[in-house]
Formats: sequence, structure tokens, C-alpha cells
Amino acid sequence: MTSADNVMRDHPLDIEFVRGAAELAPTERGWLPHRLPAAARAQCADPQLVGAQAQPSGVRLVFRTSSTVIELDLLRTRNAIVGVPDRPDGTVDLRVDGKLAQRVTTTGGDVVRANLSTGQVEIEHGPVGTVRFAELPAHDKDIEIWLPHYERIELVALRTDAPITPASIGNRRVWLHHGSSISQGSNAASPSTTWVALSAASGDVELINLGLAGSAMLDPFTARTMRDTAADLLSVKIGINIVNGDVMRLRAFGPAVHGFLDTVRDGHPDAPLLVVGPLYCPIHENAPGPGMFDVEALRVGRVRFLATGDPAEVPRGKLTLKVVREQLADLMATRMADDPNLHYLDGLELYGPDDSAAHPLPDNLHPDAATHELIATRFAQLAFDKTGAFGQH
Repeated sequence: MTSADNVMRDHPLDIEFVRGAAELAPTERGWLPHRLPAAARAQCADPQLVGAQAQPSGVRLVFRTSSTVIELDLLRTRNAIVGVPDRPDGTVDLRVDGKLAQRVTTTGGDVVRANLSTGQVEIEHGPVGTVRFAELPAHDKDIEIWLPHYERIELVALRTDAPITPASIGNRRVWLHHGSSISQGSNAASPSTTWVALSAASGDVELINLGLAGSAMLDPFTARTMRDTAADLLSVKIGINIVNGDVMRLRAFGPAVHGFLDTVRDGHPDAPLLVVGPLYCPIHENAPGPGMFDVEALRVGRVRFLATGDPAEVPRGKLTLKVVREQLADLMATRMADDPNLHYLDGLELYGPDDSAAHPLPDNLHPDAATHELIATRFAQLAFDKTGAFGQH
């Protein structure tokens, strides 16, 4: 009998088979993974945040099976901006016993197209798409299906040609990370090759990724989400969204960092907690936000970003990445004196000025796929080495 002749069986899309999501919410057409719980979502209606948390970066279906064929019906929603080149189609990664085995592109789905000049938003509806993985080894194996990291995904149906059972995490520790679009995976090649996902694989840990594009704002509801989420290791990457969103000034920044960390510590008083400063980003090193699209680049079909703030306002409290790093270094030194499980990693150790010259940010803001791998390698060495914050001393 060939794979095409195998009898496929449907499986309920149950939360026990989903990792990396806070909730599975029913929709008219399927189930939507949310990375922030309902209580957090209720406290902020910002479309950027609402959309980012529904893009399932780090979310994967995990089970054990002897299936040789797996099919997953998905309804994707893509965001598009008139005049801005569309992002490539999302991909779904299949990992078998921890190794990347196949990668399939998503199809169909809806497109939400916004016109920034008029404010008009149009929705183009499309069909449910199917990703299919075939010719898999017939022995019993651990399956991980990593969902796209920058497309909203509704899970519609799961089919295999053999039974499935929940897979155990064994002795692996759970790592909960919060950061910006770089942590969500912008410009990474695929969902299991974002720098966070690659670092988790290197550290042999279970990932919960709260990388939220444009939304790492030291929000109290995100801190409470981290407080209330079971995890062995925690990290918070702070800086770029605070600056390019132009959401606070120097007076508010330090207390906001303290408040965020205090809240996380309320739920995880002794767990290793790593604060990561911002990566090098030339446009915001000495120039404050807000950031915006480079209109001249868009006219020729390129996506680039600019910093539009006035450096002359920095002495009056405007934030730049240089200021953020100085503040974090001082603040963390004070806190670490009283908290032996609190650690600080300067983001320049992951991606600094020399790296910017060798591996420039293609859009002035986000690293490319190769640079995600570089950052992951360095983070694994600095954090998961036995002498690092997450090392097993």
C-alpha cells in the first residue's frame, strides 16, 4: 500500500497537543492559538499587539505517532500594506525526533490590506489551505509541527494515517522569553529557525515565546502573564520597541523596568531571570523614535525604516538605544546585588557594531535569516553554557 492509499483519521485539536500557546479559542472556522491569555488581551486593544500575539511564533503541535502521512488544515490571515511589498508566504516546519525533516509553504487564507495614506482597510477572503507531510518513517517518533511565526493561523483539522498520543517533555526545562519582533522572528527563514527557537534547541529546553512584534513595551499585563506562566527559566529583552515606539521618556523607563521585573519575580522568586539589552541598531543608537517606514525606499519597492526623533531632545529625556543600555546596566547592577538568580546580558554581545558592518540589517531594523542563526549561536553560548544564566551549575 502506498502513502496515498493510507486511510486518514481525524483528531480533535486539543490543547494537550499544542505547546507554546496560552489558549486555544474557538472561531467560526477552527481554533485560534493565543500567546497572551484573555485577561491580558482585554487590557489592550492596540491592533499591533492583538495581531502579533495571534501570530503563533514558537507555537507547535506536538505528539507521538508512527504515521507516515500528516495533514494539517490551516486558515491563515496575512497583513499587507498598499505600496509595501508583501512578505513571503509563511512556512510550517516539521521536526521529527528533534530534527528538521520537511518545510511546507502555507496557501489560501485571508488578506487584510491597509492603505496607510487613507486609513482604509480591506479584507480579501480566501480558502482554507492544507499542509501535507508524506513519506515519513513508519516507526514510532516524536513529531513537532511549528506554525508560521508571522501569519495569524486558525487550526481547522488534523489528520494522520496512524494514532497519535501526547508526547512528554521529559526532563527538559521550560524557557519563557519575552521580546520584540526580532524575538518573534521577523526575517527568519522559518518558525523553527528564529533565533529564539534555535537557542531553545541548543539548550534542549521547551520554549514559550512571548516575542511580540512592536509590542515589547514593559506592559504590566505581559509581566503578569509571565508571573502566572509555569516556567523554569525566564528572559526579557528590553529596548528597541520602547525607543522606536517613542512610548516613554527617561523618567518613566527605570520605574517601568523595576515594576516589570518585580511582577515577574512575584511568581518566580528564585528562577533564573535574564534581562537582555537591545541589539545594535544604527538608526536608533543616537536618534530617538518614533520609527517609521522610509517612504523613498517604498517608492522603489523596498522596505526600510527610519528614526524620526530629534537627537537634540535626548537631554530632555527622549530615549535612544545608547541611553537604554546605560540605564539598564546601572539598574541591573543594583538589582543583581540582592538577587543571585538575576542576570544581565548586553545585547551588543549578541549583535554589535562590527556585526552591523558584516551583516547589516536589511531593513535597518531586523536581522536576516543568517543573522538569526548568528544571534542564536551566541545566545546559546552565553546563556546555556554551564557558566551562563541558564547553565545547570
